[in-house]
Amino acid sequence: MKILGIDTSNYQLGIALVDGNEVIGEFITNIKKNHSLRGMPAVEMLMKECGIAPADLDKIVVANGPGSYTGVRIGVTIAKTMAWSLNIPVVGVSSLAVLASSGRYFDGLISPLFDARRGQLYTGLYKFSEGKLECIIEDANLPAEQWAEIMSQYEQKVLFVGHDVKIHQEVLHSKLADQAVFGDMASHNPRPSELIRLGMDRSEENVHGLVPNYIRLAEAEAKWRESQK
Repeated sequence: MKILGIDTSNYQLGIALVDGNEVIGEFITNIKKNHSLRGMPAVEMLMKECGIAPADLDKIVVANGPGSYTGVRIGVTIAKTMAWSLNIPVVGVSSLAVLASSGRYFDGLISPLFDARRGQLYTGLYKFSEGKLECIIEDANLPAEQWAEIMSQYEQKVLFVGHDVKIHQEVLHSKLADQAVFGDMASHNPRPSELIRLGMDRSEENVHGLVPNYIRLAEAEAKWRESQK
């Protein structure tokens, strides 16, 4: 089974191709450029490089949030458009779960996080059990101080991973001290091949029903809804 993975949900742009259990291609950049201009060309480039035609694809897996509102929309739109036009299954996977996969060999809890501005973050709590990623606390949007308080109730080390960890590291460390472990540079980057690993066995979703998981409303939408009351 040939599967395409797409992750434009945050700072990083990641595209991967898997054939069965073999990663045949992976493209990752960590440069702050517009995913709307680079997403589809990156897909086309990797598929051409790997000798995979669109008709060869059996499934598409996309990181569907949380993260950048624009970034999440771009990836989901590309995935849905390709899946619909090729008449193949599409599956959405939590962007935080993909990031948590970088802690596969950590003996403890894993807290992937993205900055949500104004002292808030997107995060969830995960752990690996018998080689499989398990979700302990569902993805949420909350203040860093509140999350640190929740983590302090666990009697285990917590690995914090993500490009934005440095933004909240002082707050997390002040509350958790040695309980907090901060990932190295490699662990801060979600791998699109891990995205495929998480989604390859999931049941397909209705291509029109797959929507971004923002967790919270965009500010403009929240203001609009408030004005309608």
